[in-house]
Amino acid sequence: MEKLTEKESIYHDLEYMDVAAILQNINQEDRQVADAVHKSLSQIEAFVKAVVTRMNEGGRLIYIGAGTSGRLGILDASECPPTFGVSADRIIGLIAGGDQAIRTAIEFAEDDTVQAWEDLKNIHINEQDIVLGISASGSTPYVLAAIEQANKKGILTGCLVCNLASPIASEANYPIETITGPEFITGSTRMKAGTAQKMVLNMISTSVMIKLGRIKGNKMVDMKVSNNKLKNRGIMMLMQETGLNYTEAEKLIDKYGNIRKAIELVNTLDD
Repeated sequence: MEKLTEKESIYHDLEYMDVAAILQNINQEDRQVADAVHKSLSQIEAFVKAVVTRMNEGGRLIYIGAGTSGRLGILDASECPPTFGVSADRIIGLIAGGDQAIRTAIEFAEDDTVQAWEDLKNIHINEQDIVLGISASGSTPYVLAAIEQANKKGILTGCLVCNLASPIASEANYPIETITGPEFITGSTRMKAGTAQKMVLNMISTSVMIKLGRIKGNKMVDMKVSNNKLKNRGIMMLMQETGLNYTEAEKLIDKYGNIRKAIELVNTLDD
């Protein structure tokens, strides 16, 4: 397997570049990422449809990765409860080395093929769930082991990788391959590969939540009203949806703490 993510950068003598040139060249590389993601849209679509089906039946979406890939999965999962009002156990992020690895690299954690299944068992994985293995190289042992074991247990699997014909993609039921090519700094997959993974994870979770009914129109009506900025946003949403004035809308938001409930109440009263 040829790992394009590990190929030598086309840029040389980086330490002698001035800052403007460094930034311009990084930006030039980053501009290719959206095109790489675009080429994998059909793969993303197939995976999203499978996730929606599973989650409608009570299953969970589980991201599992190592290093940057694991952190990006945890980031996406952690943003779903406040954004969409879902419980924290509906989309879960796991990282090789455990929670400590979110902030500090844990040596050789990505090579641990036994711990991968243990981590999944610790969240009581079952046949209703769907697992997305995230790996820029497509060969991370921890992620590969997770996908292999999940497959053996009859659990649906997908993957998000940045190389073609990778071991993980060959194992996953729903492979997503975003081919981002060599990095600006050779092998630094926190750059283009990481950017592509962040984009795809955003697409997956957002489209899944829309199809699960967590958006009304184009508004986050189930978001958690957890600070003054979000409270004011919720008041504005409620005013737009119902025609209430600011004071009336604020009273309902304060009472229910949820925009959808407030909208439904007003609509009930209007009926």
